[in-house]
Formats: sequence, structure tokens, C-alpha cells
Amino acid sequence: MSDGETMGGLLEAGAAGATLTSAAPLRLDSGAVIPSLEVAFCTYGRLNADRSNAVLVCHPLTLDQHASARHPKTGKDGWWARVVGPGRPLDTDRYFVICSNVLAGCSGTTGPSSIDPTSGEVYGMSFPVVTVADMVRAQAVLLDALGIDQLFAVVGGSMGGMQALQWASDYPERLFSAVVIGAAPRHSAQNIAFHEVGRQAIMADPDWRAGDYAKAGVRPEKGLAVARMAAHITYLSEAALQRKFGRELQRDGLSWGFDADFQVESYLRHQGQVFVDRFDANSYLYITRALDYFDLAAAHEGNLAQAFRRARDVRFCVFSFSSDWLYPTAESRQIVRALNAAGARASFVEIETDKGHDAFFLEEPALHAALEGFMTSAAVARGLT
Repeated sequence: MSDGETMGGLLEAGAAGATLTSAAPLRLDSGAVIPSLEVAFCTYGRLNADRSNAVLVCHPLTLDQHASARHPKTGKDGWWARVVGPGRPLDTDRYFVICSNVLAGCSGTTGPSSIDPTSGEVYGMSFPVVTVADMVRAQAVLLDALGIDQLFAVVGGSMGGMQALQWASDYPERLFSAVVIGAAPRHSAQNIAFHEVGRQAIMADPDWRAGDYAKAGVRPEKGLAVARMAAHITYLSEAALQRKFGRELQRDGLSWGFDADFQVESYLRHQGQVFVDRFDANSYLYITRALDYFDLAAAHEGNLAQAFRRARDVRFCVFSFSSDWLYPTAESRQIVRALNAAGARASFVEIETDKGHDAFFLEEPALHAALEGFMTSAAVARGLT
């Protein structure tokens, strides 16, 4: 879809998705400019007459705009089908849910695998480094094109939660409420370290070709798979790994070699292999770097409360998981304390679970019930029926 096409056409994008094309340049935090922008997105439900029921779902690190319904490429349910849909916590009979692929992604939004209009070639590593704030700017461009001045809610988990925090800091006047799940106000040294291991695995793969693998017709699959394996460990808890795998062997007896003797080894190898079939290696570099750069207080002299000083009228709900060691509960409490100090209305829920960071993807009735309760309460306050 282009700027010249009707807003109505964009609103009819539906679960199959559409792409907004904007000819206006997008200026980034780095000072670089993306000359034109494409944003791939899906919608679920219908926008009401006064455009007051729009909910923006921000996706986690390596997912995409297909939050619900069947994914057109994999044939599997959307990554948050448990939450987005009729009668679910983000009820598409009540809300108009929008989910867009992030800037620097690889599912239709402008990123390193896109064509650079100035050269006619794939960007590769000439693509400028982006931040979470840049991702949010691109989402704001999409909302402008949809004619949505204010969101009823922005909702996100993990990296999506960081986008929700950035929305509350940068565009509080465009939010009625915000839901932050399993996130943090900045990336820790430990998280930066895990990301660096993954990036180095990709760049050490001979097929990476300094980021120009597309021109050579190859892909750094081995490096990307290792990066995914390392990251995936952080999404689980030790209790979950022990419960699912323990020290169970793949076969009778040891191989006395370096095959996948243990079930957990086989599981990680499988996760790495299926990942390379759906994700771009350069996008992984750029998006993990955006997360590493995320520090919401940095632009406010290190004072996180100041980041929310204009968000006093936004209703917040912050969730954490008791076994999440990637973004532990202490970091969610830090967000809530800053919101309280800023005078914002904030609820906080810690979900008791042994499923680790990935709990927000999984069947977690306590999360779903609390999220539905918050959304219903906010809908009553907003006058949504």
C-alpha cells in the first residue's frame, strides 16, 4: 500500500497483512536517515466509529506481525494466538488490534535485507543502526497513516515491552493505557554479553561474507543457529529445563563422541535449525544491537522517573515472571517505582511460574486472567462497550 492509496484500504489489511509504503524520510537516533519506509502489519477486529479501540501489540525479538490467526508461511498459529482473538484477553470482538514488524526486521518492514533505493542493491551492513525509539517512530508513522491519533493500549512482552515503555515516554499523549510484560528499563551487562556471543557466532561464519551473503547467494546458517541456541537458553529457566529434559539421553547409552547425546542438546539444535529457516542473520545483528542500546533513563540524566514525567494520565500494568532471569522481577519493580515517582497510575503483577521468560507465549492462566482484567477495567474507564 502506498501513500496515495486510501486509509480505508490500510484498515482492511486484516490478518493476512499489508504493507504501508511511506516516501517521507525517517530520521534515526544515530542521525542517519532512511529515505523511504515500508512497514508490514496485520490487523485483527474492527476499528470503531470514533477510533478509540485500537490496541498496538509490539512483538518480541525475533517474531513478526502475525500475532494471531494462521501464519501464511509456516501454517502455524500466530505467536500470541492464546492472547489475541475473539473472547481472549485482547478480545478482537472489542478491540482493533494492530501488530507491525519492527524496523530492521525481516518480515516486510524496511531492514538490512531490503533494497536501498539510493543504490538499488540490498542494504546489508550499510543499513543504519537503529534503536527501540526508532522502531516506535516507524510504528507512529503507521498509526498516522491509519488515522489513529490515540491508542487505547500498547501491549508488549520482552522487546515488545521495551517498545511499550518507549511509547509511554515519547508519545504519552497518544496512549490511554500501556501493558509491559517481562521487560526492563534497560539492557543489563549480562544480556549484552549473551547478544555479543550470538553476533560473534554469526560474523565468524564464513558464509556471513561481511554481511554481503545475499549477493553471494549464501546464508550464514551455522552461525545464526548457534546464536539462536545461546539465546534460547536465556528464555527458559533451570527448573523448566530440568522438568522437560533433565539428563535424559537421546538413545540407549553414550555415543562417546560429540553427537547430541542428551535430549536438551537435541532440543537446542532443533531450535537453531528451524530458526534459520525463518530469520535473517543481519536482522538479528541489528535488532539485538537495538536492545543493547536500550536505556530509557539515559536521555533523562539517568532518572527513570523523568522518562515518564509526561505519562501521568496513562494507565499502566506491569507483569513479571518469578522464574525469568533474563528480565527478572527486580527490573519490573524498578519500572513500577519510577512510574509511581512520576505520578502515573501503575499496577504490578508477578506471575508465579517455572516457565522462565517464555511464559508469556505459553499457557499461563494467571497472566491471561490478570491481563483480561486490566483491559476490561481500562475499557470501562475509557467508555468502550
